[in-house]
Amino acid sequence: MNALPIEHRIAVVTGSANGIGRTTALTLARAGADVALLDFDASGLDRVRSDIQALGRKAVGVPLDCTDPVHVRSAFKQVRSTLGPIDILVNGVGQSARGRMSEFTNANLETFDFLIDVNLKTCVLCSHEVLADMVSRGSGKIINVASESAVNGSPRSWDYSAAKAGVIGFTRAIARELAPHGIHVNAIGPGPTRTRAIDEMPKGVIDAIIAEIPMRRMAEAEDVANVILFFASNQSDYVTGQTLLVNGGHWML
Repeated sequence: MNALPIEHRIAVVTGSANGIGRTTALTLARAGADVALLDFDASGLDRVRSDIQALGRKAVGVPLDCTDPVHVRSAFKQVRSTLGPIDILVNGVGQSARGRMSEFTNANLETFDFLIDVNLKTCVLCSHEVLADMVSRGSGKIINVASESAVNGSPRSWDYSAAKAGVIGFTRAIARELAPHGIHVNAIGPGPTRTRAIDEMPKGVIDAIIAEIPMRRMAEAEDVANVILFFASNQSDYVTGQTLLVNGGHWML
């Protein structure tokens, strides 16, 4: 029987209670990893943890605010004591402005601060927590979830685009710094992906989005999670500092 691609590894997935994060956590578990789940949604974490345990893998759920350095430090300490040293980190927590989207001429700087915190600061805080073990071991995988908005300048998303562009810049900078230590850092840029937030949009809006995608469909969460698995596995061992858009050809680098 062939070994699973990330068997016996310890993974942390932030933003893992719902959507892409939930699917990513389950995908990594099916590929052999034990998974720590970090999210603000405690009840959602409980459901995912039960699903992973049903697959025969270990799982721990830690509800927290990933923008709070004290909460993050405590959560990673709990993960290490429960599962062991962390091999894989997926920085998946994040969101757009949603109902607070605005033109830059009507900028709400409180919304901007929030988006920087939830999309970029969380990556910085969580990545810093795994470095000591990864450096001492000489290996590790960090995967940051950015967005195609970081490169295509999505309308009325100046703040979200800026935050996700920061994620890409952060990815490139620490990838160069950490490569000599055997640590790989990459990012993915999902395009429109079918999640609960998308499903709540009017059908006409969804149809208009799909019409602009060459593959004529939105991504499913599994499409994104499978790319994350590639970056988490040994199959990507000569890839670092890269951003891979997962968007059906909607925007190309």
